[in-house]
Amino acid sequence: MNEIKFLGTAGARFVVAKQMRNSGGIWLNLENTKILIDPGPGSLIRCLNSKPKIIPNELNGIILTHRHIDHSNDINIMIEAMTNGGFNKKGIIFAPIDSLDKDPVILEYLRNYLEKIEVLEEKKTYKIGNIKFETPIKHIHGVETYGLNFFGGKYQISIISDTKYFDSLENNYKGDILIINVVLLNNNDNIFHLSINDVEKIIRKNKPKLSIITHFGMTMIKNKPWEIANDLSKKTNRKVIAANDGMSIKINDYI
Repeated sequence: MNEIKFLGTAGARFVVAKQMRNSGGIWLNLENTKILIDPGPGSLIRCLNSKPKIIPNELNGIILTHRHIDHSNDINIMIEAMTNGGFNKKGIIFAPIDSLDKDPVILEYLRNYLEKIEVLEEKKTYKIGNIKFETPIKHIHGVETYGLNFFGGKYQISIISDTKYFDSLENNYKGDILIINVVLLNNNDNIFHLSINDVEKIIRKNKPKLSIITHFGMTMIKNKPWEIANDLSKKTNRKVIAANDGMSIKINDYI
């Protein structure tokens, strides 16, 4: 079953540190290929407590869009779980180079448990299991960061990870389903994250079949993301929903 599972919807330091929302990342099951994206704090627990339970050693690989702790905290324990404590050498890790050699977030001894490690770079295409994905453009964030486009069958899923808005950002993410990390309610040039105004601009231009907002900061939480998503749907005349912890999206329902 082609499915997107939100193991957490927390974004930025305060929501994550207080666990006002879970921060386990996103689990994709596409074309019989299972991928975990950005395993933040609590990712393993969220997998094992999921209904139905998610089995980490069924993973084909893990993608880190960047090394900030809300995206990478559980990467090491998820490698342990994916490889059955290293007894089954398997899985691919995809990560920017600064996650590996500059203040690295992946422990050296665990790297030998993996089938391989691939470095994410701008405008590159990668293969895992039965699908391909690309990192179309480097984002404007505090560390090296990439969004993702997944290609499976007749559909495309795009994920805009953390970034400050910049001209042509939306041109790189044309997915039928578009997932957007939106930390801010209002624009703040000093914080390198998207706001709701940025999201509205992206949706109006790209017109995805389904847009999902997630990775909420404090201002978003206080202003009820589900109401914000409903308002965006009315403004853009497109289907927009706010992710919640544990939410599953059956891709075939929207493609």
